[in-house]
Order: sequence, then structure tokens, then C-alpha cells
Amino acid sequence: MPIQLHDRPIGERIEALLALSRQHAASFCSPSATLARERYLARHPTRLLVFKCMDGRIHIPHATRTPLGIITPFRNLGGIFDLGWPYLGELVTEAVAEGIRAGHGALLMITYHFSRGERMRGCAGFGCDAGAALAHARQIRAQAEQLFGRDHQHVYPLVCGFETDGDALILHGEGDETLDIGAIDAADVDGLGHRVAALCPDMPADIRRDLLPLLEGNLIHAASLRGVARELDIEHREWVVCVGRGFDFLHLPNTALIVGPYGPDLAEPIGTAADIIDANMAAGRIADDGFMLLASTPYQAVGVDRARAELKSRFLADFASRVIQERHPWLAERMHRHTAVVHWPTRHLQPLDAAT
Repeated sequence: MPIQLHDRPIGERIEALLALSRQHAASFCSPSATLARERYLARHPTRLLVFKCMDGRIHIPHATRTPLGIITPFRNLGGIFDLGWPYLGELVTEAVAEGIRAGHGALLMITYHFSRGERMRGCAGFGCDAGAALAHARQIRAQAEQLFGRDHQHVYPLVCGFETDGDALILHGEGDETLDIGAIDAADVDGLGHRVAALCPDMPADIRRDLLPLLEGNLIHAASLRGVARELDIEHREWVVCVGRGFDFLHLPNTALIVGPYGPDLAEPIGTAADIIDANMAAGRIADDGFMLLASTPYQAVGVDRARAELKSRFLADFASRVIQERHPWLAERMHRHTAVVHWPTRHLQPLDAAT
């Protein structure tokens, strides 16, 4: 999607975003993509869960060359999570239990991100402090160990850095030991298995087997970017606030601020997102003709499940609207509110209401 999208009228921007969601669903449901997922899962059945920041640069399937739909993402402002929050804990434990019941383990990739070239390109959720982001990722890992056991035999929580200048993963072992994919020559791909075994000696063999394709893909991807000119210093131009879940199609840098329902205080991150949108308009980084509020909830089956998703989406939209109205009345007048549900097996985003 061209960068010039930010300069278009709000109506055109919204339609382009909805068109992107339709393109994503069509690609996801294509025969080739469907067969690729089935074939991949038959070979690598470990459940893959990734906790990450809402930043559009953190696109793990793209950076690891993994088919869409293999990785279960959890996205939130700053990559900030607390597994003690009941709703998030239930989502995670059910995703893990689904694999366990089928006889497969689970890998939890707990990510943080930073820029090696410029500190201010790091994670805004932690004030661009990579050390603070890493410390939080380790806290999530400790919570995962409380949930699933410290022996790591069935569920392996792995802390991973993501260096956004080079799209490279950095695996953290015990202590200060790391494995920086961006520092490995692509010709050394065959040695990755030994490196991972040395870094994480307690990782079960089947989980390590299913982690390796991601690392091999990332090694090839990162190597392909070396020496390639990339636009790294992109100023903040976000014009969308997303609340809920089901935003897999949104991996566009500096476009959307995603607030997942993963904590007891939704008002604060929604307010923070509104602060950023307001600042973008005040600085002239985006036009002041409007911004989009998109509330979305996934569902699996028609009937009660879809009806409940509709209620949740409308609740989230109402809640976010009230927060924005109270915090930024001027901004609320420029809000284009949309609610939707997402049929998760097909990734089809289905609009419910649109109000300006």
C-alpha cells in the first residue's frame, strides 16, 4: 500500500483499508494458501503463539517466511501483556490445550523490538528503552512458566528480540546468552539446529524441530535485506485506532494503533492511542479531516457465537468512543466509527455499522 495513502481524504483512506482486509481474506482462502497451511501443519504441528507489539513492522510470518494462519498472534500496544488477566489467560490456555489434546506441544514466542541503528525507532510503549522491553518480555515468560510448568516439556516460552532495521530475530537463552539471526551468514543455515540446542538445551526435540523453519526463513529473509536501501526513518502518521481482535490484515507501518482486550484497563491505552492521533493532526502529519475507529471481534461459528461477537464489537466501539470523547472532544468530532466481526476460519472481516 503506497505511503501516499496518508495524504488522501479520510473516506478514501477508510475504503483502502477495508479493501486491504478483503484482499487479505481472499489470499488466505485461496486453494494454494489453504493447501500450504495444511501441508505445513502436517510437518510441523507444534502450536505457535506470538506475543508482540501492535507496530506494523513486527510481521513475524513475513519475516520468517511462514504461511499465514500458522502463527496465532497476540498484539497490543507496546507488546504489554499480563497472563493473569482472566480473558487473556483463557485465550492462551485454550490455544495451548487445543494442541496438547492433539498430542502436540506449544511454543510461546514472547517478543520485544528495537532498532540497532537509532534508539528512537524502538518501541514507543517503553519509551524506546530496549532494556525495559526485554525485562517485560521476561516477566511474561515467568508467568508462562507458572501456568504451564518450569520444566518446559510441553510448553516452551521463548523470549525473542526483533531488530526492526534488519527484520532479524534474536533468541534469548538462560542468562545473557543470545542467538542473533542477523549476525549469521545465510550459508550457515544447516548449523542453526546445533546453535538452538546449545542456547536452549531444555527445549524438547519436537518443538525445536518446528522452530527451525521459522529461524531458517528469518535467516534467509534478513540476509536478503542486507545492503538494500530501506526507508527506516518513517515519521508517525497513524490515523486508525483499532480495538479488539482480528486485525491480521493490518501490518502497515505507522497506520494503526491496536488495543487488544488483554488487560483490566482499556481506557488508558485507548486514551494513549487518541493522544497520538491528536498529536499527528496537530503536527500536520495527517490531515485533520478525520480518523478511523475500528472495533472488531472474531467468531468461529454462526448463531450464538457470531451474535456474541457482534455485541462485543459494539460494546468496544461504544466504550472507545466515550473515552475519546472525554479525553479529546475536538478529535471525537472527527471520528469515523466502524464495527465489524471477523469469521476467523476464513479471516473475512464483516462490517456491521459505520457511523460518522
